[in-house]
Amino acid sequence: MSAATFSAPVAGSCYIGLRPNSGNFFPAKDTVSTLNRKTVSNICRIRCMKTWDPMNNKKFETLSYLPPLTDESIAKEIDYMMKKGWIPCLEFDEVGHVYRENSRIPNYYDGRYWTMWKLPMFGCTDSSQVLEEIQECRKAYPNSYIRILAFDNIKQGQCMSFLIQKPTS
Repeated sequence: MSAATFSAPVAGSCYIGLRPNSGNFFPAKDTVSTLNRKTVSNICRIRCMKTWDPMNNKKFETLSYLPPLTDESIAKEIDYMMKKGWIPCLEFDEVGHVYRENSRIPNYYDGRYWTMWKLPMFGCTDSSQVLEEIQECRKAYPNSYIRILAFDNIKQGQCMSFLIQKPTS
């Protein structure tokens, strides 16, 4: 037996997008001047607020790009947790981010888990109770990262988390 090469012209039209074209890939009517009129430019009118400085600044969880939260805004977030039926919990850590120190094996990281401040506040009904615990944690650990978590006891998972305090130094 012998091997033969078979080649035949393919009949059909060329497609660009959803419209059939017969080989007109680069239409001559679109010149640079018409493309400039088609593009949108509002560079001279943009005034954006700089919210987060990426240089020497770690990005943490939700709301970490905003200025430090006041007690009123923290209380509103805690009230939101309570309305959803979630359980608040405080955690703290000196480093505040994941790092590798003890091992280099895959999927092992130090600092993945923070230390819990007391137990989760299961019977908590008011945001002032949580704010009192936050103040106690701030007094005990003034140079630590402190965050608040919200757990859903029905779905058995963490639903919300945000940073309350960053170290001053």
